[in-house]
Amino acid sequence: MENVAIELRGIYKRFGRIQANKDVNLKLYHGEILSLLGENGSGKTTLMNMISGIYFPDEGQIFINGKEIVIRSPKDAFDNGIGMIHQHFKLIDVFTATQNIVLGMEGKLDLKAAAKSVRELCDRYGFVLDPNKKIYEMSVSEKQTVEIIKVLYKGANILILDEPTAVLTPQETEKLFAVLKKMKEDGKAIIIITHKLNEVLAVSDRVTVLRKGETIGSVSTADATVESLTEMMVGKKIELNIERADPVNPTDRLIVENLSCTNREGLPMLKDINFVAKAGEITGIAGIAGSGQRELLESIAGLQRDNSGSITYIDPETGEKKNLKDMSPTQIRALGVRLSFVPEDRLGMGLVGNMDIIDNMMLRTYSKGKTVFLEKSGPTALATKIVEDLEVVTPNIQTPVRRLSGGNVQKVLVGREIASGPTVLMVAYPVRGLDINSSYLIYNLLNRQKESGAAVIFVGEDLDVLIGLCDKIYVLCGGSITGKVDARKTSKEEIGYLMTKGVGGSK
Repeated sequence: MENVAIELRGIYKRFGRIQANKDVNLKLYHGEILSLLGENGSGKTTLMNMISGIYFPDEGQIFINGKEIVIRSPKDAFDNGIGMIHQHFKLIDVFTATQNIVLGMEGKLDLKAAAKSVRELCDRYGFVLDPNKKIYEMSVSEKQTVEIIKVLYKGANILILDEPTAVLTPQETEKLFAVLKKMKEDGKAIIIITHKLNEVLAVSDRVTVLRKGETIGSVSTADATVESLTEMMVGKKIELNIERADPVNPTDRLIVENLSCTNREGLPMLKDINFVAKAGEITGIAGIAGSGQRELLESIAGLQRDNSGSITYIDPETGEKKNLKDMSPTQIRALGVRLSFVPEDRLGMGLVGNMDIIDNMMLRTYSKGKTVFLEKSGPTALATKIVEDLEVVTPNIQTPVRRLSGGNVQKVLVGREIASGPTVLMVAYPVRGLDINSSYLIYNLLNRQKESGAAVIFVGEDLDVLIGLCDKIYVLCGGSITGKVDARKTSKEEIGYLMTKGVGGSK
């Protein structure tokens, strides 16, 4: 027991009729990196929220260093040496790294002394960070470093990292793993929540798997494979192959030329973008978060209209060229352009959280109604089909989508957009938050769209998937295209370089 940093015994948590966690048992040792795996809705986030003080367990015991404790708030968690680094950073942009790190601490603050302590922590673990740099001047990896240093500065010995590599390049991921291993050597106890199984095997010592809220078991990563971990998560063997077919007679469907745009503050977000999406191909877009991916897709979809350049759609039936620039989504549909868009912000832009699954299906068809009464038989049938085909976990199709897990919300959105039979399908991070089984289901759906003749534009963060799924990949850095590569011939290292240091452009 003396080496056990944290132990959970018989943890239960229920939300109404939903049993989120049931008799969960888990051990984390000092000087260990433990990966927590499970399908969407398996209870991972709920469990970590109980450790970090956001939720309180209905039953069960939590032990820190062999002593039973009660965690009722995030402050209780911090007082017991537990710190959580969330996927979405909680930083104030106009403050420096040091100011963010000491924010909320009691007593008189000496920023000069705090900056010195921050430098010492960086030197100790191998972080690269300027304590006096403003957050808005930082890269994504620097912001993540601030979040990690923030919990270390407050004395955390048990760290929980939620999807820590989701927005990092391969080079940045390697640096993070090197730092985590140094922290492990220093006796820190670390839990990583991730869906990237190759990374699990690369950095962790053990893996604990949850299924339907219960502990399935823990295994040493030395004895595990991607296939064995997937089988533990899902409960059966599944095929983990992206069967990418060669394009058949690819033809130009969407041509973007010299596209530039600014944000609301007038800052340039896209600079002279040129690319072509072909029917029968999957075109990948790679780049660090905030490199212009969102603005590019929104410009094509008619949601970002303050831009210059041209966006040309070529009709598959007539060959007619249609200029989409400065058109609204409604005007684009009126032209007969079958364009579907799965945005990054699934509940903010893609679906209405308070509406049920049926009503969210109707958002694409209600304007076609012939009477004042809404026709629900079609949307009901579609909702039922999506729930069955994509294995959406929901009490019923009348459930508001805000009550679904993030992964199940994503399935509903992707299913609805694909069901419209698009000739251009744009998807931004379509498997973010999805377990591996659901992710491969989505990849296969995208391949089917490609084979049916659609031009698919895929924005992703997992470079292994981009290389395995796409036919060609454009790389964005700082709003510019820094390269175009053949997905069958490129490497993660080449794409990672273009994401951060590449220069030039390609069409």
